[in-house]
Amino acid sequence: MAATVELSLGHTLAPDSHYQATSERMAEIAARKSNGEIKINLFPQSQLGGEVKMIQAARSGVQDMLITAQAPLTNTVKAYSLFDVPYLFDSVDQANKVLAGPIGQKFLDMLPRYNLVGLGFLSVMERNVFSAKPIKGSADMNGEKLRVMQSPGYVETYRSFGALPTPMAYGDLYLSLQQGVVDGGDTSPDQFVMDKFLEVSKYYNLTKVHYLPALLIISKAKWDKLTPEQQKILQESATEALAYGRDYYKKSYAESIERMKAAGVTVVDSDVSSLKKASEPVVASLLKEIPDGEALYKEIQQAKEQ
Repeated sequence: MAATVELSLGHTLAPDSHYQATSERMAEIAARKSNGEIKINLFPQSQLGGEVKMIQAARSGVQDMLITAQAPLTNTVKAYSLFDVPYLFDSVDQANKVLAGPIGQKFLDMLPRYNLVGLGFLSVMERNVFSAKPIKGSADMNGEKLRVMQSPGYVETYRSFGALPTPMAYGDLYLSLQQGVVDGGDTSPDQFVMDKFLEVSKYYNLTKVHYLPALLIISKAKWDKLTPEQQKILQESATEALAYGRDYYKKSYAESIERMKAAGVTVVDSDVSSLKKASEPVVASLLKEIPDGEALYKEIQQAKEQ
């Protein structure tokens, strides 16, 4: 029997998140398929650092594995900025289907040259706006101070709505909402509930502006040290666990919407078409800044129709 392989897997979300559910399932399957030869140790809630730090650690071979949202990867792989384009997808299911096909593989194939190996995509996370007032359409965004992710795709999109994107560490957001420093922010339903924003925000608006992908990645240095059989087991375990994680996110999404309603938060079905129309000029300018942006965007549009 080969020597036991121990791998550390880090992520930034809570122990009841779909990241952790995926990680636990993967550890369990890998242990079973390898007869205990592969042992995966889990480190949730940023125990190994934030996503940017973990990506760098994996690139240099210091960290074995991580789950990360796509946005922090854009510093490393510029083409990943494509996912910051507004209204790239129409739903969680559609985005997951596209990323499970050839276009998803194309993005995974970009990683090895940066000393990373992509084992697959977890669910995309639908980012909606929570706020102190209802946002029924683009006009309601006017003058709203919103904390959004600090990428040009997010900042420029919210500017096109007439909102005021306000830079701020995610950890400071709760207090800032409480004190009225900002009017709201954008996040997925599960995060809104897990991070207790339902205590300080009255409205959760289904604006569906961005679908943020997440990936399961292993350091190429670590991957190359595994035997072909171990690589096969790890990839199979990842594929199975990621499918489980996508289902877990869907259930968590539905449960979170119910939980916020029960807590007195009003869930608003925003007029997505007015927001989409307002953001159209931004799409063209963002695509020009992304390597092969227009070609990749076209491929995604075609994949959505299949």
